[in-house]
Amino acid sequence: MVQIGYTMMTEQAGPRALVDDLVAAERAGFDFSVTSDHYFPWLESQGHSPYAWSVLGAAAQATSRIPLMTYVTCPTTRYHPAVVAQKAATMQLLSEGRFRLGLGSGENLNEHVVGGGWPSARVRLDMFEEAVGIIRALFTGDNVNHEGTHFDVANARLWDLPDELPPIGIAVSGERSCALAGELGDLVIATEPKAELLESFDRHGGSGKPRVGQLPVCFDPDKDAAIARAHDQFRWSVGGWPVNAELPGPTAFAGATQYVTPQDMAEKIPCGNDVDEFVEAVRPFAEAGFTEIALVQVGGDHQRPFIDWAEKELLPALRAL
Repeated sequence: MVQIGYTMMTEQAGPRALVDDLVAAERAGFDFSVTSDHYFPWLESQGHSPYAWSVLGAAAQATSRIPLMTYVTCPTTRYHPAVVAQKAATMQLLSEGRFRLGLGSGENLNEHVVGGGWPSARVRLDMFEEAVGIIRALFTGDNVNHEGTHFDVANARLWDLPDELPPIGIAVSGERSCALAGELGDLVIATEPKAELLESFDRHGGSGKPRVGQLPVCFDPDKDAAIARAHDQFRWSVGGWPVNAELPGPTAFAGATQYVTPQDMAEKIPCGNDVDEFVEAVRPFAEAGFTEIALVQVGGDHQRPFIDWAEKELLPALRAL
């Protein structure tokens, strides 16, 4: 059975609301949760971007069952990989084994803030591979010294390590990232229901490992209101990751999507309250071979109605997939 998750989207709600909504999602029966890790929202209309790791710490204490996961953290620019390793180990302890570390090569939107520039995609993947190796080394509990192409680590050691290390998920979009995920990851992460990504992941050692997808949805009893909200807050998503990784801020995303229409969003994201429409949007992920699918309800102020509806109608229908 495909597991259905809930997304704490830090770009569209403040920290207390994110935690409160996750508590409601756990109560409603969602199987797992994921959390974005941003410095900026995609569009100004989303209006938020609290520090994801503080939110995760609070969420670990406020919940008791639901798994937690970064979706995803970039361990190369804004955060040094040695710091990511420490944060992940601490989260695993706080959550009593419910945490997974989702990693990706990042977006200019969030990583530019430390002033280091934004490398090419090839360099970003080189940095990413080296960073994952550092995290894995620190997870052994040994002292780590590393002089690499992109990172140095001087006599680092994690003093608080869980007995069960947090699994590492790696986000993929092409052949090289799939190879890295298969070789270095415990699970794979993707935002598009492309079976070829999972097939490549399997070829490189990923066979049998979990595969986690994500789907935006916009529940509202008023379908037109749902479409308008999806257009206002989520039209950034039409560009795809090759574009989204490069743009530097909300103004750039607003300009790049100025010709996206509400109808475009209605065709891309299930909007309204037709359960069958939402189920059909999830189906391609299940048919492609994803074992877990996290839903993103568009609109920070519209989480509770969605969670209530999901508990009563959507989750039972999805579990029949």
